[in-house]
Amino acid sequence: MKYDVVILGGGTAGCACAYNCGKLGLKTLLIEKKCFLGGTMTGGLVVPVMKSGENQINTDFYNLLIKKMQEVSGQVAYQGNSGWFNPLKLKNVLLEILKNVNVEIIFNSCASNAEVKNREVLSVYFETIHTDKYFNSNKLLSVYTEAKYVVDATGNLDFSKNINCNFLENKFEIPPVSLRFIMSGVDNNKFAQWIKEYDNDRDVTTVEYMGNEPYFSTAYTWDSDKHWALAPLFNDAVAKNVLKNTDRNYFQIFSVAGAPQSVAFNCPRLLKSYNLDSESDIESAKKEATEAIARIAKFCNIYLPGFENAYVSNIAEMLGIRAYRRIKGKYIYTIDDLRSGKKFENPAVISNYPVDIHSRDKNSSVLEMTGEYQLPIESLMSADYDNLYVAGRGLSADEMAQGALRVQASCFSMGEAVAKHIYKLLTRP
Repeated sequence: MKYDVVILGGGTAGCACAYNCGKLGLKTLLIEKKCFLGGTMTGGLVVPVMKSGENQINTDFYNLLIKKMQEVSGQVAYQGNSGWFNPLKLKNVLLEILKNVNVEIIFNSCASNAEVKNREVLSVYFETIHTDKYFNSNKLLSVYTEAKYVVDATGNLDFSKNINCNFLENKFEIPPVSLRFIMSGVDNNKFAQWIKEYDNDRDVTTVEYMGNEPYFSTAYTWDSDKHWALAPLFNDAVAKNVLKNTDRNYFQIFSVAGAPQSVAFNCPRLLKSYNLDSESDIESAKKEATEAIARIAKFCNIYLPGFENAYVSNIAEMLGIRAYRRIKGKYIYTIDDLRSGKKFENPAVISNYPVDIHSRDKNSSVLEMTGEYQLPIESLMSADYDNLYVAGRGLSADEMAQGALRVQASCFSMGEAVAKHIYKLLTRP
């Protein structure tokens, strides 16, 4: 098999890259280790897509996604942000979008190695299940497929690691992981009316009605350098052993588009450090998080009006990993580049999303507002291989800058920018 582009990872950046490659007429293969597309958007239950400015570029895929999700009643625009998607409806929509541009997709597989020579990836090795329709049997096939260009959109960059790419040093501790979940059976009207009166800080709590349906968001952390309206409730819950003290280190909830009795939770955030290369550590993290979810759900039943009869209806299939490996690219983007708003000849991303770095320690997380900034395409190009790109949170940037660029809106733009850059190289005279 020979392809113009092989994309590894069907998450946020990978789907955007695959769609644009297919749309541009490139023969494209997408390899995804799960049995569905969307990555953090679907399997991670990460909603909403955070707004990242008014002047974003490389947004063709994102705009199409908005349109297609509207058609299945799985999208709303709230607080000026059109990125409120229903994560469960999103799986089918993503599959339809990629099939419509003839992207070939292989699920339940991942590229573990490659043939490389003279600064190029010549072919990608992966394993896949082949079903013999005549003998009604399944066989595990080992496949090498040739590729003119390869895109590592796996997040943790396992493929790039396996072919000995250089990575940037982690000078700080890896941010804590989380495991999102959804509660259903919520009386959203009752909760919305209560929280709007209970907390008048509109930088924390928002409520807006669309027709007869309320949409809302609110938050609390254990940091003492900010006033949180929900603090007395969490303090009481810890005192009465409803919650462990660590359960309250981070709490954030959002309405879910097209699901009027459901609420999405951006928590629990786990304070223990886990080895993200270890399957046993990952399973231990999920177990710890699932136990915390049960306590947080009980807290909501007791303390939040409207949640009396609510229950956990969905737990993310994958951990929320904010940062891990970062590729050494042809350009290493720095926090000084970001803060100064440095301009580049070939920008892949334009954003104003803040530097957002989570910490395990109280009063140590960073949320630094910035002006508008640009990311160059060279930060998505491997320094070691001339036909290898990286799209997503593993980009070539220092830790502070990555904390602003890791969000979904920027990952969409990265994937799209890579596709357009590859097309330009393949079609140049």
